[in-house]
Amino acid sequence: MSVIPDPIQAGLAAGWQVTDGAQLQNDLTLEADVVIVGTGAGGGVTAEILAQAGLKVLMVEEGALKSSRDFKMREAEAYPALYQESAARKTRDKGITILQGRTVGGSTTINWTSSFRTPDITLRYWNKHFGLADYTPEALAPWFGKMEERLNVINWPAAPNENNDLLRRGASKLGIPTAAIRRNVNGCWNLGYCGMGCPTNAKQSMLVTTIPSALQHGASLLTRVRAERLLIKGDHVRELECVALSADGLSTTGRRVTLRAKHFVLSGGAINTPALLMRSTAPDPHGLLGTRTFLHPTVISAALFEQRVDGYSGAPQTVYSDHFLHTERIDGPIGYKLEVPPLHPLLFSTTMPGFGAQHAAVMQQFPHMHAMLALLRDGFHDDAPGGSVALAHGAPVLDYPVSDFIWNGVRRALLTMAEIQFAAGAQSVTPAHERAQVYRTWEQAKAGINALPFKLLQTRVVSAHVMGGCGMSDDERLGVTSSSGRYHGLANVSVHDGSLFPTSIGANPQLSIYGIVARLASGLAQELARA
Repeated sequence: MSVIPDPIQAGLAAGWQVTDGAQLQNDLTLEADVVIVGTGAGGGVTAEILAQAGLKVLMVEEGALKSSRDFKMREAEAYPALYQESAARKTRDKGITILQGRTVGGSTTINWTSSFRTPDITLRYWNKHFGLADYTPEALAPWFGKMEERLNVINWPAAPNENNDLLRRGASKLGIPTAAIRRNVNGCWNLGYCGMGCPTNAKQSMLVTTIPSALQHGASLLTRVRAERLLIKGDHVRELECVALSADGLSTTGRRVTLRAKHFVLSGGAINTPALLMRSTAPDPHGLLGTRTFLHPTVISAALFEQRVDGYSGAPQTVYSDHFLHTERIDGPIGYKLEVPPLHPLLFSTTMPGFGAQHAAVMQQFPHMHAMLALLRDGFHDDAPGGSVALAHGAPVLDYPVSDFIWNGVRRALLTMAEIQFAAGAQSVTPAHERAQVYRTWEQAKAGINALPFKLLQTRVVSAHVMGGCGMSDDERLGVTSSSGRYHGLANVSVHDGSLFPTSIGANPQLSIYGIVARLASGLAQELARA
């Protein structure tokens, strides 16, 4: 088999301007037209557009620069190297596990490639409740189209793996519509290890697309450098104070990095971006910064099948159902999107409930296990207002209360998933809940799930989608940022990441970030060119 080209190693050899903070021997001061904090979906898109416009761009990333030669498809290596807090980031009460990237490319380097445009119904809600009149499907369609072409978002041509097809078959028997998920891949080998970094460079993440392009257009990249605070004077940011991290990415080296620019773009994600602004005592007259932070709280149902499922093999997410997002009003009882996750031993074992022999018995059946996800659409009802980011010794912590309104959605979602799994032929179903039993029939599951006590630390809740905290509205009483992504009260600061969203999306958010940020970054490039 031929050697897989490595664009990162080739670019470094060609002279890309990349500095590893762990290697700094002295303090460092740099200047640019624009400093971009974070290199995920928002930062990567912004960097390419601004660099192509001829601006001097400097990207700063807390994580390390990895490439396909580092992606060994091993969970024990990938999670500490590529995820925030080794894939163990949690809410303040430890009740919700949050998966976010911490590497060049951010979460795009380790996501499962699912690509959805922002749902029309979500945009209409933003229009009505946040005054975002120019956020319409028609206005955004060209930008989504641009990024779909740029990142090769395609209809996945291969048949779904058994893990995904069980969702399709079970739903079909119950008359529940499903559809195929589009993926941002090019030459995909259908391995199924997307969450550990793509070893073949098929995933069109920022790591292999926009960031190499920006670097080829003269941008610079700092890695293992943490943005600490913005130095604010009046309504302008004068500089960004950073610290260099050691090779393990955990401790600081004592080296300081000072970055000066005409404009600062914050793209650290919907937990880290509000935290940076809080550490900087950014203006927040209405107390909105860090509030309305959304997670798509996600619950899991596992099922045992007679045949092998091998949920680790093949494209991780290719089938979904939005049926339960549309059975009620968007601001009625909370709706949920159905998908399946890839199954890998470490992540599966730490998510499933139970201890000792009970847990071991589940893991012995691992090749025959199927799992389904329900992503709850928070942010559209007074009883699902999201959470809030605060600082604990300077580090961000998300407090996310779960109301009875959300627990009602959790119960309905677990019932739906169990019914679908039994319809697909499951021998048994076990919701990810500490008090759940192994249910052998749909009737048992229905009675058992309805009797469960729903509370955090008993019900397993996870999230890979963090949104909000710097929500958009041109009315400063409703949003932290304007419809153009500018931070209210700071003349030279923009926010370009998922923290802009005034609600959750109701779909995997990467394409929403790509399209909306492409529009914002293009407008910013024109503005800075005139300045």
